[in-house]
Amino acid sequence: MLNLLKIFDMDIRVGNGYDVHLLAPGLEFWLGGIKVEHTKGCVAHSDGDTLIHALCDAMLGALALGDIGKHFPDNSAEFKGIDSKILLSRVNALIREKGYSLVNADCTILLQKPKVAPYIIPMRECLSGVLGVDVERISVKATTTEGAGFVGREEAIAVYATVLLAKL
Repeated sequence: MLNLLKIFDMDIRVGNGYDVHLLAPGLEFWLGGIKVEHTKGCVAHSDGDTLIHALCDAMLGALALGDIGKHFPDNSAEFKGIDSKILLSRVNALIREKGYSLVNADCTILLQKPKVAPYIIPMRECLSGVLGVDVERISVKATTTEGAGFVGREEAIAVYATVLLAKL
């Protein structure tokens, strides 16, 4: 039986993140740390990995540490073209410095094309490796918007991420 007193003694934090990037022809398309084959990629200062950016925002938000732009400004030459896995690693280190650890993450990709189902397991493995957690703690799902809005018109990608952090 679940011990509710133990749950209430835990210091846990929930955070959510959201990120959007425009899509344009001729750019590399990085998602969840994996290069996805497509004719378009994300317009961004960094590599434009929308999933990782949403995940970073969720982790930072859980501890009221601001957002990804506060920590990695998009007008800084230091972050021009940076691999977003480096940003995620730095956010994870910050979370750990504050005495917390990722319990789990649940991410939802909104993307009309391409279909990303073949990339889901590699994304989960990549993210779990960067974060140092079991792959079972990372959920990545994808959906279309049935042709509606900027995602449906293939103008952009959006990602939602929710995380649970616990005090170490």
